[in-house]
Amino acid sequence: MEHLPEETAVSHEAPKKTKSLLGYGLACLFATATFFSGIQVGAMTGDSKMSISSIFDDSYAAKEDVDLSLFWKVWGLLDQRFVVSTTTDPLSDQERMWGALEGLVKSYGDPYTVFMPPEDAELFADNIAGEFGGVGMEVGIQNDAVTVIAPLPDSPAEKAGVLSGDVVVKIDDLSTEGMSVDEAVLKIRGEKGSQVKLTFYREGDSEFREITVTRDTIVIPTIKTEEKDGAFVIRLYNFSATSEAQMQDALRDFIQGDNQKLIIDLRGNPGGYLQSAVGIASYFLPTGKVVVRESFGEGKEETVHRSVGRDLKQYRDFDVVILVDGGSASASEILAGALQEHGIATLIGTHTFGKGSVQEVVPLAGGSSLKVTIARWLTPNGRSISNGGLAPDVTVEFTKEDREAKKDPQFEAAIEFLNRN
Repeated sequence: MEHLPEETAVSHEAPKKTKSLLGYGLACLFATATFFSGIQVGAMTGDSKMSISSIFDDSYAAKEDVDLSLFWKVWGLLDQRFVVSTTTDPLSDQERMWGALEGLVKSYGDPYTVFMPPEDAELFADNIAGEFGGVGMEVGIQNDAVTVIAPLPDSPAEKAGVLSGDVVVKIDDLSTEGMSVDEAVLKIRGEKGSQVKLTFYREGDSEFREITVTRDTIVIPTIKTEEKDGAFVIRLYNFSATSEAQMQDALRDFIQGDNQKLIIDLRGNPGGYLQSAVGIASYFLPTGKVVVRESFGEGKEETVHRSVGRDLKQYRDFDVVILVDGGSASASEILAGALQEHGIATLIGTHTFGKGSVQEVVPLAGGSSLKVTIARWLTPNGRSISNGGLAPDVTVEFTKEDREAKKDPQFEAAIEFLNRN
Protein backbone atom coordinates (compact mmCIF):
# COMPACT_ATOMS: atom_id res chain seq x y z
CA MET A 1 0.00 0.00 0.00
CA GLU A 2 1.41 3.71 -0.17
CA HIS A 3 1.54 2.20 2.68
CA LEU A 4 0.85 5.03 4.75
CA PRO A 5 -0.99 3.72 7.39
CA GLU A 6 0.82 1.30 11.31
CA GLU A 7 -3.51 3.96 11.26
CA THR A 8 -10.81 5.65 9.61
CA ALA A 9 -11.97 2.41 9.15
CA VAL A 10 -11.19 0.56 6.34
CA SER A 11 -12.57 -2.59 5.12
CA HIS A 12 -10.29 -4.89 3.21
CA GLU A 13 -13.00 -4.97 0.58
CA ALA A 14 -12.19 -1.37 -0.32
CA PRO A 15 -8.52 -1.49 -1.25
CA LYS A 16 -8.64 1.75 -3.20
CA LYS A 17 -9.40 3.62 0.00
CA THR A 18 -6.93 1.65 2.07
CA LYS A 19 -3.66 3.03 3.22
CA SER A 20 -1.29 1.21 5.48
CA LEU A 21 1.65 1.69 7.82
CA LEU A 22 3.61 -1.10 9.41
CA GLY A 23 2.24 -1.08 13.18
CA TYR A 24 0.69 1.48 15.49
CA GLY A 25 1.00 -0.94 18.32
CA LEU A 26 4.45 0.52 18.53
CA ALA A 27 2.83 3.47 20.06
CA CYS A 28 4.56 6.60 18.88
CA LEU A 29 5.12 9.10 21.63
CA PHE A 30 6.31 12.00 19.53
CA ALA A 31 4.75 14.90 17.74
CA THR A 32 6.09 15.06 14.21
CA ALA A 33 6.42 12.56 11.38
CA THR A 34 4.27 9.85 12.90
CA PHE A 35 5.10 6.57 11.23
CA PHE A 36 3.44 3.43 12.50
CA SER A 37 4.32 0.16 10.89
CA GLY A 38 1.20 -1.68 10.11
CA ILE A 39 -2.14 -0.02 10.40
CA GLN A 40 -4.71 -0.03 7.67
CA VAL A 41 -6.59 3.20 7.28
CA GLY A 42 -9.63 4.06 5.23
CA ALA A 43 -13.25 4.95 5.72
CA MET A 44 -16.32 3.09 6.90
CA THR A 45 -19.73 4.60 7.43
CA GLY A 46 -21.38 4.28 10.83
CA ASP A 47 -24.61 5.43 12.41
CA SER A 48 -24.48 8.82 14.09
CA LYS A 49 -26.07 7.35 17.20
CA MET A 50 -25.43 4.07 18.94
CA SER A 51 -27.82 1.99 20.98
CA ILE A 52 -27.49 -1.40 22.64
CA SER A 53 -29.42 -2.98 19.79
CA SER A 54 -27.34 -1.37 17.05
CA ILE A 55 -23.83 -2.44 18.02
CA PHE A 56 -23.85 -5.36 15.61
CA ASP A 57 -24.21 -5.20 11.85
CA ASP A 58 -26.82 -7.30 10.07
CA SER A 59 -24.51 -10.29 9.60
CA TYR A 60 -24.21 -10.74 13.37
CA ALA A 61 -27.62 -9.54 14.54
CA ALA A 62 -29.19 -12.79 13.32
CA LYS A 63 -26.72 -15.13 15.05
CA GLU A 64 -28.72 -17.68 17.03
CA ASP A 65 -25.84 -19.74 18.42
CA VAL A 66 -24.71 -17.09 20.91
CA ASP A 67 -26.55 -17.09 24.23
CA LEU A 68 -26.40 -13.59 25.72
CA SER A 69 -28.73 -14.35 28.61
CA LEU A 70 -25.87 -14.42 31.13
CA PHE A 71 -24.70 -11.00 29.93
CA TRP A 72 -28.12 -9.50 30.52
CA LYS A 73 -28.45 -11.34 33.83
CA VAL A 74 -25.26 -9.70 35.08
CA TRP A 75 -26.37 -6.35 33.65
CA GLY A 76 -29.65 -6.60 35.60
CA LEU A 77 -27.94 -7.70 38.83
CA LEU A 78 -25.62 -4.69 38.65
CA ASP A 79 -28.64 -2.44 38.08
CA GLN A 80 -30.36 -3.88 41.14
CA ARG A 81 -27.54 -4.38 43.61
CA PHE A 82 -24.48 -2.30 42.86
CA VAL A 83 -23.97 0.50 45.37
CA VAL A 84 -21.85 3.48 44.31
CA SER A 85 -18.90 3.90 46.66
CA THR A 86 -17.44 7.23 47.66
CA THR A 87 -14.69 6.85 45.04
CA THR A 88 -16.83 5.58 42.16
CA ASP A 89 -18.94 7.79 39.91
CA PRO A 90 -22.21 6.35 38.56
CA LEU A 91 -21.93 4.90 35.04
CA SER A 92 -24.38 5.59 32.24
CA ASP A 93 -25.74 2.70 30.19
CA GLN A 94 -23.56 3.87 27.31
CA GLU A 95 -20.42 3.82 29.46
CA ARG A 96 -21.30 0.32 30.64
CA MET A 97 -21.62 -0.80 27.02
CA TRP A 98 -18.20 0.71 26.22
CA GLY A 99 -16.76 -1.25 29.14
CA ALA A 100 -18.40 -4.49 27.96
CA LEU A 101 -16.95 -4.05 24.49
CA GLU A 102 -13.50 -3.28 25.90
CA GLY A 103 -13.69 -6.54 27.88
CA LEU A 104 -14.78 -8.51 24.80
CA VAL A 105 -11.88 -7.20 22.74
CA LYS A 106 -9.37 -7.69 25.57
CA SER A 107 -10.42 -11.38 25.84
CA TYR A 108 -8.64 -12.01 22.50
CA GLY A 109 -5.31 -11.53 24.26
CA ASP A 110 -3.80 -9.38 21.50
CA PRO A 111 -2.21 -6.19 22.82
CA TYR A 112 -2.69 -4.48 19.44
CA THR A 113 -6.42 -5.20 19.16
CA VAL A 114 -8.25 -2.53 21.15
CA PHE A 115 -11.76 -1.08 21.42
CA MET A 116 -11.64 2.70 21.86
CA PRO A 117 -14.55 4.67 23.33
CA PRO A 118 -15.14 8.08 21.68
CA GLU A 119 -12.69 10.04 23.86
CA ASP A 120 -9.87 7.54 23.29
CA ALA A 121 -10.70 7.31 19.58
CA GLU A 122 -10.42 11.10 19.26
CA LEU A 123 -7.06 11.10 21.02
CA PHE A 124 -5.92 8.27 18.74
CA ALA A 125 -6.87 10.35 15.70
CA ASP A 126 -4.80 13.23 17.09
CA ASN A 127 -1.94 10.76 17.52
CA ILE A 128 -2.07 9.87 13.84
CA ALA A 129 -2.00 13.54 12.90
CA GLY A 130 1.02 14.03 15.13
CA GLU A 131 -0.58 16.95 16.96
CA PHE A 132 0.75 16.32 20.46
CA GLY A 133 3.81 16.46 22.65
CA GLY A 134 5.64 13.44 23.95
CA VAL A 135 8.78 12.10 25.57
CA GLY A 136 10.28 10.57 22.42
CA MET A 137 10.09 6.83 22.83
CA GLU A 138 8.17 3.97 21.32
CA VAL A 139 6.54 1.29 23.45
CA GLY A 140 5.09 -2.12 22.77
CA ILE A 141 3.94 -5.16 24.73
CA GLN A 142 6.50 -7.83 25.56
CA ASN A 143 5.80 -10.64 28.04
CA ASP A 144 2.50 -8.90 28.91
CA ALA A 145 4.35 -5.75 30.02
CA VAL A 146 4.58 -2.25 28.55
CA THR A 147 8.14 -2.22 27.23
CA VAL A 148 10.29 0.46 25.62
CA ILE A 149 11.12 -0.49 22.05
CA ALA A 150 13.47 2.43 21.61
CA PRO A 151 14.00 5.99 22.78
CA LEU A 152 14.40 8.38 19.88
CA PRO A 153 17.75 10.13 19.35
CA ASP A 154 18.17 13.38 21.31
CA SER A 155 14.67 13.01 22.75
CA PRO A 156 13.71 13.82 26.37
CA ALA A 157 13.45 10.07 27.00
CA GLU A 158 16.96 9.36 25.72
CA LYS A 159 18.41 12.30 27.65
CA ALA A 160 16.71 10.98 30.80
CA GLY A 161 18.50 7.64 30.35
CA VAL A 162 15.67 5.47 29.00
CA LEU A 163 16.93 2.36 27.16
CA SER A 164 15.46 -0.23 24.81
CA GLY A 165 14.02 -3.08 26.88
CA ASP A 166 13.10 -0.95 29.89
CA VAL A 167 9.75 -2.06 31.33
CA VAL A 168 7.36 0.77 32.20
CA VAL A 169 5.99 -0.21 35.61
CA LYS A 170 4.09 2.99 36.46
CA ILE A 171 2.98 6.16 34.71
CA ASP A 172 2.42 8.98 37.21
CA ASP A 173 1.99 6.40 40.03
CA LEU A 174 -0.58 4.44 37.98
CA SER A 175 0.39 0.78 37.53
CA THR A 176 0.68 -0.40 33.92
CA GLU A 177 -0.31 -3.96 34.83
CA GLY A 178 -2.92 -5.10 32.29
CA MET A 179 -2.60 -1.82 30.39
CA SER A 180 -2.71 -1.88 26.59
CA VAL A 181 -0.18 -0.11 24.39
CA ASP A 182 -2.71 2.53 23.43
CA GLU A 183 -3.68 3.21 27.05
CA ALA A 184 -0.02 3.65 27.95
CA VAL A 185 0.57 6.02 25.04
CA LEU A 186 -2.39 8.20 25.91
CA LYS A 187 -1.16 8.52 29.49
CA ILE A 188 2.47 9.24 28.62
CA ARG A 189 1.91 11.87 25.97
CA GLY A 190 0.64 15.37 26.77
CA GLU A 191 1.19 19.08 26.34
CA LYS A 192 4.66 20.29 25.44
CA GLY A 193 6.36 21.54 28.60
CA SER A 194 4.29 19.37 30.95
CA GLN A 195 5.88 16.56 32.93
CA VAL A 196 5.23 12.86 33.34
CA LYS A 197 6.71 10.61 36.00
CA LEU A 198 7.78 7.17 34.76
CA THR A 199 8.85 4.18 36.83
CA PHE A 200 10.96 1.57 35.02
CA TYR A 201 12.33 -1.89 35.67
CA ARG A 202 15.61 -2.63 33.93
CA GLU A 203 16.95 -6.17 33.68
CA GLY A 204 19.78 -6.68 36.13
CA ASP A 205 18.65 -3.92 38.50
CA SER A 206 17.65 -4.72 42.09
CA GLU A 207 15.20 -1.83 42.34
CA PHE A 208 12.98 0.32 40.14
CA ARG A 209 14.17 3.51 38.45
CA GLU A 210 11.96 6.58 38.71
CA ILE A 211 12.39 9.55 36.38
CA THR A 212 10.42 12.70 35.61
CA VAL A 213 10.47 13.68 31.93
CA THR A 214 9.39 17.01 30.45
CA ARG A 215 7.37 16.50 27.28
CA ASP A 216 8.45 18.22 24.09
CA THR A 217 7.88 18.30 20.35
CA ILE A 218 10.21 15.65 19.01
CA VAL A 219 12.46 16.22 16.00
CA ILE A 220 13.23 12.85 14.48
CA PRO A 221 16.41 12.28 12.47
CA THR A 222 16.16 9.87 9.55
CA ILE A 223 19.66 8.87 8.51
CA LYS A 224 23.32 9.45 9.29
CA THR A 225 26.38 8.20 7.39
CA GLU A 226 30.08 7.98 8.18
CA GLU A 227 33.18 6.00 7.31
CA LYS A 228 34.51 4.35 10.42
CA ASP A 229 37.16 1.68 10.98
CA GLY A 230 37.31 0.92 7.26
CA ALA A 231 33.55 0.48 6.75
CA PHE A 232 30.82 2.68 5.31
CA VAL A 233 28.17 3.01 8.03
CA ILE A 234 24.53 3.98 7.44
CA ARG A 235 22.58 4.64 10.63
CA LEU A 236 18.87 4.50 9.77
CA TYR A 237 16.66 5.85 12.56
CA ASN A 238 13.22 5.18 11.06
CA PHE A 239 11.33 4.30 7.90
CA SER A 240 9.59 7.61 7.26
CA ALA A 241 8.24 8.94 3.97
CA THR A 242 11.68 10.38 3.14
CA SER A 243 13.81 7.42 4.29
CA GLU A 244 14.00 5.72 0.90
CA ALA A 245 15.21 8.88 -0.87
CA GLN A 246 17.78 9.57 1.84
CA MET A 247 18.95 5.95 1.73
CA GLN A 248 19.34 6.29 -2.05
CA ASP A 249 21.65 9.26 -1.54
CA ALA A 250 23.65 7.39 1.09
CA LEU A 251 24.02 4.30 -1.09
CA ARG A 252 25.07 6.46 -4.04
CA ASP A 253 27.90 7.86 -1.92
CA PHE A 254 28.85 4.31 -0.94
CA ILE A 255 28.83 2.92 -4.49
CA GLN A 256 30.77 5.88 -5.91
CA GLY A 257 33.54 5.24 -3.41
CA ASP A 258 35.85 2.25 -3.23
CA ASN A 259 34.66 0.86 0.11
CA GLN A 260 33.46 -2.75 -0.03
CA LYS A 261 32.23 -3.01 3.55
CA LEU A 262 28.74 -1.73 4.38
CA ILE A 263 27.16 -1.62 7.84
CA ILE A 264 23.47 -0.75 8.13
CA ASP A 265 22.66 0.08 11.76
CA LEU A 266 18.99 -0.60 12.56
CA ARG A 267 19.42 -0.72 16.33
CA GLY A 268 16.64 1.18 18.06
CA ASN A 269 14.79 1.68 14.75
CA PRO A 270 11.08 1.15 15.59
CA GLY A 271 9.89 0.89 12.00
CA GLY A 272 7.69 3.01 9.78
CA TYR A 273 6.23 2.86 6.31
CA LEU A 274 6.08 -0.53 4.65
CA GLN A 275 6.77 1.02 1.25
CA SER A 276 10.03 2.47 2.57
CA ALA A 277 11.15 -0.97 3.75
CA VAL A 278 10.30 -2.57 0.40
CA GLY A 279 11.93 0.28 -1.52
CA ILE A 280 15.16 0.10 0.47
CA ALA A 281 15.29 -3.69 0.17
CA SER A 282 15.01 -3.24 -3.61
CA TYR A 283 18.50 -1.68 -3.67
CA PHE A 284 19.89 -5.06 -2.63
CA LEU A 285 17.60 -7.59 -4.35
CA PRO A 286 16.92 -8.47 -8.00
CA THR A 287 13.51 -7.79 -9.51
CA GLY A 288 10.73 -10.04 -8.22
CA LYS A 289 12.47 -11.31 -5.10
CA VAL A 290 10.09 -11.48 -2.12
CA VAL A 291 10.68 -8.82 0.53
CA VAL A 292 7.79 -9.65 2.87
CA ARG A 293 4.56 -11.62 2.90
CA GLU A 294 1.31 -10.30 4.40
CA SER A 295 -0.70 -13.25 5.77
CA PHE A 296 -4.41 -12.80 6.50
CA GLY A 297 -4.92 -16.20 8.11
CA GLU A 298 -5.50 -19.79 7.12
CA GLY A 299 -7.37 -20.25 3.86
CA LYS A 300 -6.95 -16.62 2.79
CA GLU A 301 -4.72 -15.45 -0.03
CA GLU A 302 -1.62 -13.65 1.15
CA THR A 303 -0.23 -10.44 -0.30
CA VAL A 304 3.39 -10.64 -1.45
CA HIS A 305 5.55 -7.52 -1.63
CA ARG A 306 8.48 -7.89 -4.04
CA SER A 307 11.66 -6.07 -4.94
CA VAL A 308 11.48 -3.67 -7.87
CA GLY A 309 15.09 -4.56 -8.69
CA ARG A 310 17.38 -1.60 -8.14
CA ASP A 311 20.00 -4.18 -7.12
CA LEU A 312 23.29 -2.37 -6.48
CA LYS A 313 25.26 -5.62 -6.55
CA GLN A 314 24.96 -5.64 -10.33
CA TYR A 315 27.46 -2.75 -10.31
CA ARG A 316 30.01 -4.19 -7.89
CA ASP A 317 30.24 -6.70 -5.10
CA PHE A 318 30.33 -5.72 -1.43
CA ASP A 319 29.68 -7.24 1.99
CA VAL A 320 26.79 -6.16 4.19
CA VAL A 321 26.26 -6.40 7.95
CA ILE A 322 23.02 -5.25 9.60
CA LEU A 323 23.15 -4.38 13.29
CA VAL A 324 19.95 -5.24 15.20
CA ASP A 325 18.73 -5.31 18.77
CA GLY A 326 15.53 -5.42 20.82
CA GLY A 327 14.67 -1.93 19.57
CA SER A 328 14.65 -3.03 15.91
CA ALA A 329 10.99 -3.51 15.07
CA SER A 330 8.43 -3.75 12.32
CA ALA A 331 9.87 -2.25 9.10
CA SER A 332 13.37 -2.84 10.48
CA GLU A 333 12.55 -6.52 10.88
CA ILE A 334 11.10 -6.66 7.37
CA LEU A 335 14.28 -5.24 5.82
CA ALA A 336 16.65 -7.26 7.99
CA GLY A 337 14.69 -10.50 7.53
CA ALA A 338 14.58 -10.12 3.74
CA LEU A 339 18.30 -9.42 3.33
CA GLN A 340 19.19 -12.16 5.80
CA GLU A 341 17.12 -14.86 4.10
CA HIS A 342 18.27 -13.92 0.60
CA GLY A 343 21.89 -14.21 1.76
CA ILE A 344 22.65 -10.53 1.21
CA ALA A 345 23.39 -9.46 4.78
CA THR A 346 24.62 -10.95 8.05
CA LEU A 347 22.70 -9.89 11.14
CA ILE A 348 24.79 -9.08 14.21
CA GLY A 349 23.48 -8.10 17.64
CA THR A 350 20.56 -9.46 19.64
CA HIS A 351 17.00 -10.64 18.92
CA THR A 352 14.75 -8.03 17.35
CA PHE A 353 11.55 -6.84 19.02
CA GLY A 354 9.04 -9.02 17.15
CA LYS A 355 6.36 -6.60 15.89
CA GLY A 356 4.96 -8.38 12.90
CA SER A 357 1.24 -7.70 12.80
CA VAL A 358 -0.99 -5.39 10.80
CA GLN A 359 -3.85 -3.45 12.36
CA GLU A 360 -6.98 -1.98 10.82
CA VAL A 361 -8.83 0.92 12.43
CA VAL A 362 -12.60 0.67 12.04
CA PRO A 363 -14.69 3.72 13.00
CA LEU A 364 -17.87 2.74 14.79
CA ALA A 365 -21.09 4.48 15.73
CA GLY A 366 -21.03 7.13 18.42
CA GLY A 367 -17.45 8.15 17.70
CA SER A 368 -15.89 4.92 18.98
CA SER A 369 -13.52 2.76 16.97
CA LEU A 370 -11.94 -0.68 16.88
CA LYS A 371 -8.28 -1.27 16.14
CA VAL A 372 -8.02 -4.93 15.17
CA THR A 373 -5.15 -7.13 14.03
CA ILE A 374 -5.97 -8.40 10.54
CA ALA A 375 -2.68 -9.81 9.24
CA ARG A 376 0.85 -10.88 10.09
CA TRP A 377 4.12 -9.99 8.42
CA LEU A 378 6.11 -13.05 7.32
CA THR A 379 9.67 -13.15 6.03
CA PRO A 380 10.28 -14.37 2.45
CA ASN A 381 10.66 -17.92 3.79
CA GLY A 382 7.44 -17.67 5.79
CA ARG A 383 8.76 -16.99 9.29
CA SER A 384 6.42 -14.99 11.48
CA ILE A 385 8.16 -11.82 12.63
CA SER A 386 5.87 -11.69 15.67
CA ASN A 387 7.05 -15.10 16.83
CA GLY A 388 9.97 -13.91 18.94
CA GLY A 389 11.43 -11.55 16.36
CA LEU A 390 14.50 -12.30 14.24
CA ALA A 391 17.51 -14.15 15.59
CA PRO A 392 20.85 -12.62 14.57
CA ASP A 393 23.42 -14.72 12.72
CA VAL A 394 26.01 -13.59 15.25
CA THR A 395 24.78 -12.85 18.78
CA VAL A 396 26.62 -10.07 20.58
CA GLU A 397 25.25 -8.52 23.77
CA PHE A 398 25.51 -4.82 24.62
CA THR A 399 25.86 -4.72 28.41
CA LYS A 400 25.37 -1.98 30.96
CA GLU A 401 29.14 -2.02 31.53
CA ASP A 402 29.77 -1.56 27.80
CA ARG A 403 27.44 1.41 27.72
CA GLU A 404 29.06 3.05 30.75
CA ALA A 405 32.50 2.48 29.23
CA LYS A 406 31.25 3.94 25.92
CA LYS A 407 32.11 0.70 24.11
CA ASP A 408 30.10 -0.78 21.26
CA PRO A 409 30.88 -4.51 21.08
CA GLN A 410 28.23 -5.08 18.40
CA PHE A 411 29.84 -2.58 16.04
CA GLU A 412 33.28 -4.03 16.85
CA ALA A 413 31.97 -7.51 16.00
CA ALA A 414 30.65 -6.19 12.68
CA ILE A 415 34.06 -4.76 11.77
CA GLU A 416 35.80 -7.98 12.78
CA PHE A 417 33.34 -10.04 10.69
CA LEU A 418 33.78 -7.83 7.60
CA ASN A 419 37.59 -7.89 7.92
CA ARG A 420 37.53 -11.70 7.85
CA ASN A 421 35.66 -11.79 4.54
